[in-house]
Amino acid sequence: MNQSKILKDLISDNLVSDPNGARGRLLKEAARLFRDKGYERTTVRDLAAAVGIQSGSLFHHFRTKEEILKAVMVETIRLNTALMQAAVDAAPTSQEKLRALVRAELESVNGQTGEAMAVLVFEWRSLAEESQADVLELRDIYEKLWLDTLESLRQEGRLLADPFVVRRMLTGALSWTVTWYRPERGGLTLDGLTDQTMAMMGFAAGT
Repeated sequence: MNQSKILKDLISDNLVSDPNGARGRLLKEAARLFRDKGYERTTVRDLAAAVGIQSGSLFHHFRTKEEILKAVMVETIRLNTALMQAAVDAAPTSQEKLRALVRAELESVNGQTGEAMAVLVFEWRSLAEESQADVLELRDIYEKLWLDTLESLRQEGRLLADPFVVRRMLTGALSWTVTWYRPERGGLTLDGLTDQTMAMMGFAAGT
């Protein structure tokens, strides 16, 4: 899976911002500030200072602070959905598709989009109702990748639990790794953590 090509294609289709451009840098800093300080406590001045511009210049890119919050969430879901779809498409079996999804979500939570993923979880209620509906529509596409794969495993007799329940449990477990997973301390790699997650569900490596 060529992650750089996927990102490049999304940028060319105007679905996500170029991370090296002014808008992309602003969204990255916004995700960091919203995670660290909270959306309500982060001011427009904070956002402008983080990217080294005047406060008024923010409004060349976004009309309101809430638009920035929504863009952080929307672009994160679009990017991670595209990465997950590519990973699933490259996996030949249902079990390997599930492993690809687990690995991709662990990367999204603990990697470059980790701050934005945290914002998606903890600042959800800060969005207006209409914006929530837009984000939910994208989230449903993301979740369908999981539910379809889990349902395939159930149909094959390899998953005994309800796919919806399994996904909800995995959502909590994988998201929570950001609070304790520290590979720099000589612990598991993300691949190793993925293997442990699969083993926890009764899927041995190579079976």
